[in-house]
Amino acid sequence: MKKEKASLLYTVIVRCFRIMFALFYRWEIYGTENIPADSGAIIAPNHISWFDPPLSGSAMKRPLHFMAKKELFDIPVFSSIIRRTNAFPVKRGVQDMAAMRNAFAVLERGSLLLMFPEGTRSKTGQIGKARAGAGMVACNAHVPLIPTKIENTNTMLKFKKIKIKFGKPIYPPENCTKNDYTELSQKALDAIAAM
Repeated sequence: MKKEKASLLYTVIVRCFRIMFALFYRWEIYGTENIPADSGAIIAPNHISWFDPPLSGSAMKRPLHFMAKKELFDIPVFSSIIRRTNAFPVKRGVQDMAAMRNAFAVLERGSLLLMFPEGTRSKTGQIGKARAGAGMVACNAHVPLIPTKIENTNTMLKFKKIKIKFGKPIYPPENCTKNDYTELSQKALDAIAAM
């Protein structure tokens, strides 16, 4: 499979984030060997801060693709920037088939996609309830979830050490049913809690 090349803008932004996370947050990264080198997978972190997507993307060598709320794509200039940094829009609260097609296309060409098993950000910092989304995409795209534990991005102003840990891949059952979707997302959250 042909290796994906990141855009210049993506590369520059990732390098800036790496410098910031290293200088101000003494970040530590574990388990990058668990990320497939050349095939599709869903990076599945807990979600405690707006910094979780850039942290996840900056912690790995391969480009990462993101779903972002549609409202962000209505902002002039910013819309162009996030599109060029591998984001695509999703309508929240409804079944967005266009976003699903984009997600499957990313995975089908062997790229990495960020999806939160909780579906939304935790306001308490604790791991929330599993939603079906990440499990559904993993099942139908036949790709693994990579459980990813993120620590301390909810306390960015305190400059605590940030840690990100990539766990062992969790593969969907061979013959998935709808009942497996939330269960697969829950397995990712359980793996994160155990790290």
